[in-house]
Amino acid sequence: MSAASRPPFNAFPTFAAAIEEAAKADPTLGFRFISEDGVPGFATKATSEASFSYTALERASARYGGALQALGLKKGDRVALILPAAEDFVLCFFGAMRAGIVPVPIYPPLGLGQLQGYLDNTRHIVAKSGARALVTTAQIKRLLGTVKAAAPSLEQVVAVEAIRESLEPLKGVKLTGDDVAFLQFTSGSTSRPKGVMLTHANLMANVKCITYDGLHMRDDDVGVSWLPLYHDMGLIGFVLAPIINRTPIVFLPPLLFLKRPITWLQAITRHKGTISFGPNFAYALCVKRIRERDLEAIDLKTWRVAGCGAEPIRPETLEAFAGAFAKVGFPKEALLPSYGMAESSLAISFTELSEGMKTLSVDGETLWAENLAKIVPDDDARAVRLVSCGPKFAGHDIAIFAPDDAESKEPLYEDRVGEIRIKGPSVMSGYWEDAERTKEAFAGGWLKTGDLGLIHDGRVYICGRSKEVIIVNGRNYYPQDIEWEASQVDGVRKGNVIAFGARDLVERDRERVVVALEVQDAPKNLEPKELVRQKHALVSAVRKAVLDGMGLSLDDVVPLAPGVLPKTSSGKLQRAKTRELYESGDLLGRKSAREGDRLGVLKEAAKSQLSYFKLAVLGGRKKD
Repeated sequence: MSAASRPPFNAFPTFAAAIEEAAKADPTLGFRFISEDGVPGFATKATSEASFSYTALERASARYGGALQALGLKKGDRVALILPAAEDFVLCFFGAMRAGIVPVPIYPPLGLGQLQGYLDNTRHIVAKSGARALVTTAQIKRLLGTVKAAAPSLEQVVAVEAIRESLEPLKGVKLTGDDVAFLQFTSGSTSRPKGVMLTHANLMANVKCITYDGLHMRDDDVGVSWLPLYHDMGLIGFVLAPIINRTPIVFLPPLLFLKRPITWLQAITRHKGTISFGPNFAYALCVKRIRERDLEAIDLKTWRVAGCGAEPIRPETLEAFAGAFAKVGFPKEALLPSYGMAESSLAISFTELSEGMKTLSVDGETLWAENLAKIVPDDDARAVRLVSCGPKFAGHDIAIFAPDDAESKEPLYEDRVGEIRIKGPSVMSGYWEDAERTKEAFAGGWLKTGDLGLIHDGRVYICGRSKEVIIVNGRNYYPQDIEWEASQVDGVRKGNVIAFGARDLVERDRERVVVALEVQDAPKNLEPKELVRQKHALVSAVRKAVLDGMGLSLDDVVPLAPGVLPKTSSGKLQRAKTRELYESGDLLGRKSAREGDRLGVLKEAAKSQLSYFKLAVLGGRKKD
């Protein structure tokens, strides 16, 4: 379909209308789902593909929407979705939106480890959203009895296998741009997950920013994504946005990428992908895990937009990726650092298209002591490199304010560090049924992002999270900078370092500066004494690296086994949770997610089965 024949963007008041209109697209365009055969969480090399044209997506999602209506769900009701298979998720999500039912995506369990934490988080989201139904697989359903028991509004947990076979017709529902399209619960990297209310109008505004203003979508574009669909970058960026432009998308399972990063590049090569996004860690993982022999058939010349966002962006990481894969055609100009958050639907700003990564070198001493960006040459001994996330989108605004400016009355001058605040049609109206936290999120009509940053020459640069800044002797230190210095030490697992300030019970007027890190796996035949010696040497090396790089003395360095540091469902490190575990003394006793607490799994499974048994025998929950 040519750009001239596409309907104008404002022709769609809702995504339900956009899905129905997409059915008229070229039948060769649509979604392709690559799935990994076998049990999720276990290695296998067999893959299969399922393709849906946009016409097929419209028809199948109508069946899923009809099935949800047949469960008794009406416009405005919430339905929680825990669906590991991408095609089930997309069809159920689209079906719910078209029926006016509000989907609530929840990440599926990724394995047997840390099941208790997963169920706690799921219970919170289901109860907070007030979901009347939860759709999942028959396998996962067996573990969710305690979730149903803890959520007063949850009436039924339904296996998606039955919904797939449903032939119930979709009943038409009148929707407007002001209707809530879905609830996006925040990742919980800094606090308990909150339900971001996103209307159809919010989403349409943000998708316009992404596809028209940011990426300048073309007829020959093909998207490739392994990003989880239960988080905003994967869901809005690669499921909702393509509907408007009829862009074909190839979906890979997230676990397939994590196990074999080369599959990302193979999919881009095979399908001539032009647009793909990933967090900073994904680019680092490719550099670390992809070998020369894996590149024999790789060709990345078609990749015109290599987006990076969702976590702090390190220029060295993207430069290493561009350097490693230039030999197979990757154009460094494709790098597109971006900034976004769930409260702004998805994107807040993109760096300029086709211009590659831009960095700003500032004096670290002045940045930390005075909250001021003093420009210095890249090779200056005190230089700290910040990555540009580009200018504001059309129709939106970005400004920097002092964190204590409660009414957003006086924006700070250029190059001054403060809290980034935003406003515009992409910004949420508030958190679901949480007036207090909604009020706290805004200041004089501006959304407080909680991120520290600055504006230079009209471009946004991120420095860190305001609540995570460590203050020592009146100077601000950003944990990302401490983590970067520590991660350069041999033996430290890159991307698995957390720096934070902890209470000092002796000197109560200061914070202890703590670094918790995961160590690389040691050879199994090492003597215990040698292991202890290596651990002490690693701790000393980390202390020295941070002292030399930042002039900061660490109070404590905590080496941990791989997989111990707490992370969100999207893989973000949880600084607040790590600090809590450290201060309670539970961090050192925490088990690795790799090990998996088998006894805990059995206990939870037994409790879940017992809950279902009680409900079946007693006929449901007692009414007050």
